[in-house]
Amino acid sequence: MVSIEKFIENIPKTELHLHIEGTFEPELMFEIAKRNQKKIPFNSVAELKSAYKFNNLQEFLDIYYAGANVLIKEQDFYDLTWAYLTKVHEQNVVHVEIFFDPQTHTDRGVSFDTVIKGIHSALEDGKERLGITYKLIMSFLRHLDEASAFKTLEQSLPYKDWISGVGLDSSEVGNPPSKFEEVFKKSRKEGFLTVAHAGEEGPATYIWEALELLQVTRIDHGNRCLEDNKLVKQLASSQMPLTLCPLSNLELKVVSNLKEHPIVKMMAENLLVTVNSDDPAYFGGYMNENYIGIANALDLSKEQIAELVKNSFIASWLPKQEKEKRILEIDQYLTKNS
Repeated sequence: MVSIEKFIENIPKTELHLHIEGTFEPELMFEIAKRNQKKIPFNSVAELKSAYKFNNLQEFLDIYYAGANVLIKEQDFYDLTWAYLTKVHEQNVVHVEIFFDPQTHTDRGVSFDTVIKGIHSALEDGKERLGITYKLIMSFLRHLDEASAFKTLEQSLPYKDWISGVGLDSSEVGNPPSKFEEVFKKSRKEGFLTVAHAGEEGPATYIWEALELLQVTRIDHGNRCLEDNKLVKQLASSQMPLTLCPLSNLELKVVSNLKEHPIVKMMAENLLVTVNSDDPAYFGGYMNENYIGIANALDLSKEQIAELVKNSFIASWLPKQEKEKRILEIDQYLTKNS
């Protein structure tokens, strides 16, 4: 009989909630820092890894932005993205829809062109050499003002063919989706799909705002929807996808341990929930580690794992025919390995 770990390792997967800057492994960070002659506030890889203990989202973001400071050249963004793609290729991830944070870089003088050209080039190489299809999502930083988001949107327009959607991330509490209603309206007019982080540390009302004001096609995180029964019914009836991130929730104290993770309860409520890694270099695991972590903690069956994997393909922005092909593939895999 195939173990649950082997079942997870070999099933084809897609990832819908991944910040490319959050894949910056310490070894690569030191390598690029040395190449660019940039100082980072740690003396070794081990010292940097030991700093990855966070009590909340803001503590994580402080280190996240410090690490991003060493990214300066197009090659840096290529290397960052390529390292992620090769890693998830080993984990049988076949499609990715990844976030990048332009303002993290443009605010320190790195051009939008430099950032996106490096990332896009690696994604194209991943498609050709590794068979990983992709969509790229440009996130606005919610701790900055809407004027800054509008500026970023304008910078992105020459690259509309490379960017599928816009998102909203960074410090959630005190920065509701309503703060960005106008820039999301303009983004939709430009043809971008929309997603937003909501209900991770922020309240369930932020999820309502993301749905009603930003008109999102997915909610990133969304854990706190369970605090509002009306919202749960709305999410279930509309089959609005939720991109959950178990190990991230654990590391940021959203849950005290994985046995308390709400994913099974959400599945029971007929919510379209998916599993993702968020910022895997900082939170202790990529896709397989997230699936294995919750499978072991919550005693998930192979059927439940297959359902979660299929949910991710259903929630993706892949063409309908490709979704159907992948779902059939997963059903066949489950039959063969159950």
